[in-house]
Amino acid sequence: MTQSIDQSRTKPGTLSARDWVKTLAKYREPNQWRSAFELSVTVGPFVLLWALAWWSMSISYWLTLAISCVNALFLLRLFTIQHDCGHGSFFKNRFVSDWVGRFIGVLTLTPYDVWRRTHSAHHSASGNLGKRGMGDIHTLTVAEYNELNGFDRFMYRLYRNPITLFGFGPSYLFFVQNRVPLGLMNSVRYWASAMGTNIAIVAALLVIWYFGGFAAVFLIFVPSTLLAATAGMWLFYVQHQFEDTRWEQDEDWQLHDAALHGSSHYVLPSVLQWFSANIGIHHVHHLYSRIPFYRLTEVLRDHAVLAESNKMSIRESLACARLHLWDEKSRQLLSFSQARVMYG
Repeated sequence: MTQSIDQSRTKPGTLSARDWVKTLAKYREPNQWRSAFELSVTVGPFVLLWALAWWSMSISYWLTLAISCVNALFLLRLFTIQHDCGHGSFFKNRFVSDWVGRFIGVLTLTPYDVWRRTHSAHHSASGNLGKRGMGDIHTLTVAEYNELNGFDRFMYRLYRNPITLFGFGPSYLFFVQNRVPLGLMNSVRYWASAMGTNIAIVAALLVIWYFGGFAAVFLIFVPSTLLAATAGMWLFYVQHQFEDTRWEQDEDWQLHDAALHGSSHYVLPSVLQWFSANIGIHHVHHLYSRIPFYRLTEVLRDHAVLAESNKMSIRESLACARLHLWDEKSRQLLSFSQARVMYG
């Protein structure tokens, strides 16, 4: 078995998940000045590093590439701020949140309104075996996998392979899939979101190409985007794809239990926690998504039992990459080899 999260650390005290929602409600109000500050200290360095990378092309392409890789961290943080805007937790004014999110969506290649809708579906059905398919990592149960024919098993194994998920997956998701409102194709609103974002991206790329040539595109835009996308893909994966996560059939599924017990607490070094905007405190975020990211640390400081729940270190998280099948009997996520040993 892979290293399991210590079960003694996963129980959030005596309060039920529903009771925790009431407790966490007091953290939901954003501070307008704090939100503006967090946005400025992310956008500012991002623009500055873009300019520095552009200037460095006259000195060394390797230096340009290095600066672009650093800037991927600020792009990742921008995506997380966009994430908060989608939940309506970043600014009190929904109009302001939405338009900040749409602007950032051009930088992250993510049509804001489409993403907000699919991410809402993820929150409303996370851990529900009867409502898989939108905004999540495709996960089969052991029984479902065993019922597949040889070709479908091969395709599922190919999809779940780390090279696919974290190698090809990020580029496909952000450069290709995000160009159309997949899953929402019948809605004019979501087509407008996707096409509006696409037009803005193309316009920005044409400006970059006109003034900086292909070097600016391939040494600044592409590396920073791909690295940020890959980091974001990994973070999203480990937030729900860990050994002791929780999946239930539709009739047994409960929203708040799934949020609290099916989401990890990814403990990162302080600098990475800052660049990921506390998204590793995912069990609290899923339980009460209206809490601004900069207040999630307040929750852990005030409620030690939540700080110790579902904890996962970077070292522990690496084992999650080999977990692929949900076993309804042992109630754990298993690797293909574990499932084969247990069930033949």
